[in-house]
Amino acid sequence: MNKLTNAKEYRIFTTELRAATADSPTTEGYGAIFNSVTDLGFFKERIVSGAFTRAITEKQDVRFLFNHNADNVLGRTKNGTLTLSQDNTGLRFVNDMPDTTTGRDVYTLVQRGDVDQCSFGFIVRDEEVTYSDDGTCLRSINDVDLFDVSIVTYPAYESTSVEARSRDAAAEAYTKPAADPVPDVMDIDIANRLTYLASLEA
Repeated sequence: MNKLTNAKEYRIFTTELRAATADSPTTEGYGAIFNSVTDLGFFKERIVSGAFTRAITEKQDVRFLFNHNADNVLGRTKNGTLTLSQDNTGLRFVNDMPDTTTGRDVYTLVQRGDVDQCSFGFIVRDEEVTYSDDGTCLRSINDVDLFDVSIVTYPAYESTSVEARSRDAAAEAYTKPAADPVPDVMDIDIANRLTYLASLEA
């Protein structure tokens, strides 16, 4: 069961990202890495191998963006400019860069190594949540709906407002509630004595 049902989330990975020139300029790399446990502060998380199988099989309409900005569209699966696949490493993408100002600029930034992080936007459809004895939560993501893959400038979750909101919502949902405090033995004894005395006066 997903505690953040229908909530769009974002995760950032520092991965292999490179600019290539074939028939046209392309960028390629990984939008997500499988089975790498990430410590998000309030809980830990991993993306299980095959988590994107359904999204790819259903040919979900995924955009390729810069900094998750819908005004900076660089590609799209629907028209074939963005190609997504899975391998043993993670979610792999190849994107034909557009001949636009943003497209040329981002391609140059990747080529120079000025930006080398990727992020993806998703909604979890199946997950497994476990807690260790110390209350630490491990969230294993098994299946997602995929909305966008984005080249991003900064790797930290605080880098953009969308990632910060995603992090905070997940932290609240997956922090294990504190157990009710155990009553002090002396307090219990005093309460029992008061109850007994009250019964004598009745």
